[in-house]
Amino acid sequence: MKTVLRRLSRSLFPAALLCAALLAPLPVVLAPSAVAAPATPVSLSAQDQAVVAKVEEYLNGIATLQSKFLQVAPNGRQATGTFYLWRPGRMRLEYDRPLKDFIVADGSFVFYWDGEMRQQSSAPIGSTLADFILRKDIRLSGDVTVTEVFQAPGVIEVSLLETKDPGKGTLTLVFEDRPFQLRKWRVLDAQGMTTEVALLNPRTDVTFDRDMFYFKEPARGSDFGRGN
Repeated sequence: MKTVLRRLSRSLFPAALLCAALLAPLPVVLAPSAVAAPATPVSLSAQDQAVVAKVEEYLNGIATLQSKFLQVAPNGRQATGTFYLWRPGRMRLEYDRPLKDFIVADGSFVFYWDGEMRQQSSAPIGSTLADFILRKDIRLSGDVTVTEVFQAPGVIEVSLLETKDPGKGTLTLVFEDRPFQLRKWRVLDAQGMTTEVALLNPRTDVTFDRDMFYFKEPARGSDFGRGN
């Protein structure tokens, strides 16, 4: 059971890091990767380009965000928790019990805490796709390639991947149209496995304690580390 919980928590890492490493769990981010061919540019219609511009404007307009989330792993298992975002550079994700894992970005590094193993992993934000959502100026071009824009009544989906290494996987952002708001995202990883995260009652323009966004190893018996 403990092994299942660890795998479940790690499967959230890519999905939550749209909110950060997005397309790969941290251990993969830290490992050297093979050189891949860059993504082939996709021709978008004028309507699609207008949607992409709207998504960019929306994401750049978020300074702070807090939301409960529901994650569905590739095997169908579910986990819940709370996601905190403070742009630029800061993010925190905490699971609900029985998991004790958390992820925190402090402006320079992304830290992943394995609560079961009591082990910490880290990587520079710039070496992960955390940089995509945490950067000051978000652009869906350059090092990110939009591969598809899908529209249905009340729903807009934008799929993208890392331009230089498209083999890592695909991230799809799902928005409701009225009001225009991010509601969920899906990650299709390099193994063809899909993880989905839904935001439950997200709130923007919230105020955070800066100490939330510093990594501190939790004391034994406690759930999450918080900076002093």
